[in-house]
Amino acid sequence: MASVHPALVVFVLSSYSLALLPTAGSVSPKVSLALYYEALCPFCSRFIVHSLPKIFADGLISIVDLHLLPFGNAQIGFNSSIACQHGPSECFFNTVEGCAINVWPDVRQHFSFVYCLENLILENKYDDWESCFQRTQLDPKALVDCYNSGRGQEIQLQYAAQTAALHPPHQYVPWMVVNGLPLYDDYDKFEAYVCKAFDGELPNACQGLTVKKPQHMARNKANAVCVMNDTGISSSAKNN
Repeated sequence: MASVHPALVVFVLSSYSLALLPTAGSVSPKVSLALYYEALCPFCSRFIVHSLPKIFADGLISIVDLHLLPFGNAQIGFNSSIACQHGPSECFFNTVEGCAINVWPDVRQHFSFVYCLENLILENKYDDWESCFQRTQLDPKALVDCYNSGRGQEIQLQYAAQTAALHPPHQYVPWMVVNGLPLYDDYDKFEAYVCKAFDGELPNACQGLTVKKPQHMARNKANAVCVMNDTGISSSAKNN
């Protein structure tokens, strides 16, 4: 893989504040919210940039334990090689984002970097991805060392194992799981499922959020996903 070359530029999540609000129902465990995705799936990028930041903006992050797992529909081949759905560039960015999550365990830090990168991908400016270091004011050294040392590849293999262990198995990405239960194509309503799953006093962000159907496999025509065929990796596909 190509070496990472650090660069610096300033970035602010313009529409969203990443400040945590005081914890609601501190005695109750937080809700586990896991997003299984891949860096170059346009529907994953769109969700990360336009939907997921809501939990920071409205304070729902106070009851959420957020996990990002950038591997998606990739497959493990001979000698632990990885083939990604959207090619080598996606493998590169999956690894970069995995390193970001690993070296900056604070969710506010690594999410700001992932957000920045995915926003550039949406704008077809991913060649400028290194600008996210300065835009987020994060030191590139730890991430660069993670990538160049091979640690990033190890992290990808860990994500591969976690993705393969999903029950039921993931069928596409984005694949969102709340407390171990998948949301299927209803992932855009993830905040309502978080509120339903939380046992403590609900924060104000939960007001008016309801789940009208159980978590099942019925497809939501408003969303789109990147799917994988039984015979191998497919191209991006949206609902018909």
